[in-house]
Amino acid sequence: MKGRRVLVTGMGGELGSLVASMAERSEWAGDILGFDVDPPRRNLQRSRFVRVGATEVDRITELVAEFNPHVILHVGVWEPHARLNTDQAEECTESVAKAVFQAAHAAPALETAVVRSGIEIYGEGTHTPNIAVESTPVAPTSTYGRMCGTIEQQATELRIAKGVNVCTLRLAPVLGAHVPSPLGRIMRLPVVPYHGLYNPVFSVVEDHDAAQAFMLGADRNADGVVNIVANGATSMLRAITIGRRVPVPAFGPGWWLARNMSSFAGAPIPDHVAELMEHGRLAASNEAAHLLRFAPSHTTTQVIERLYQWPTVERIPARKQVA
Repeated sequence: MKGRRVLVTGMGGELGSLVASMAERSEWAGDILGFDVDPPRRNLQRSRFVRVGATEVDRITELVAEFNPHVILHVGVWEPHARLNTDQAEECTESVAKAVFQAAHAAPALETAVVRSGIEIYGEGTHTPNIAVESTPVAPTSTYGRMCGTIEQQATELRIAKGVNVCTLRLAPVLGAHVPSPLGRIMRLPVVPYHGLYNPVFSVVEDHDAAQAFMLGADRNADGVVNIVANGATSMLRAITIGRRVPVPAFGPGWWLARNMSSFAGAPIPDHVAELMEHGRLAASNEAAHLLRFAPSHTTTQVIERLYQWPTVERIPARKQVA
């Protein structure tokens, strides 16, 4: 159906603004409304953006109720230490989800919701050689994993109570040119720690691939859980080698020191990233091709290579000096 009203939460973020730009170019999206604490990081042509605090639950609920969307693309999830510390990320994610799902229950026109989650929900057991698929029991062992679990519970309640299609996307760690990622920030340090005993492997996903999954979930009115993971895997040591960084093996007390030194260097290691570095994190999808007709365009190795190809900032002097 064309002309569907689309709500994009987290439109100010890199992934949210990317999803909004794709929605603008789609054939089925009509009016597009988005909100966030910061303005979009892209030049959107026809989306309407409202700046609102993450903890303003009543105002967010009113915005959603007035817009009465056909489609909700819930991208507004704060990964710890991407832009906010762990406590702030948890509070903002909880508040926005509470407001959005509360309003969604009362939205007469709602047909489909596509919701962001993460493969962190499977817990630290998703390490080599275990590969989590959609049917793998969830057992979150990190703050971010538990945050994803809460969102998925709310999404399930919406599906049961309202009978709408709810597509839950469990994203691998999202990396991209401007994506605020604690993992990406660590990997771009000049000196990068890695777990010296095991050096486990993990998978990621590129931001355009993640955004495309949101669009397909809405376009196809998908209903179910889908892992969104790039093909292949890499180890921390291999990734560091690709980026020509200096690898520093650490384990035992040295691992504790490495985490603290990384934080001091401006790249904190939250518990879900520490799990990945210590145990690895692998997932695959049995549902992406079936529900979304989707396969990521970039492999894990290609995503890592692009991580290190980001251009440095080029400073352009002012045409006219005023001071």
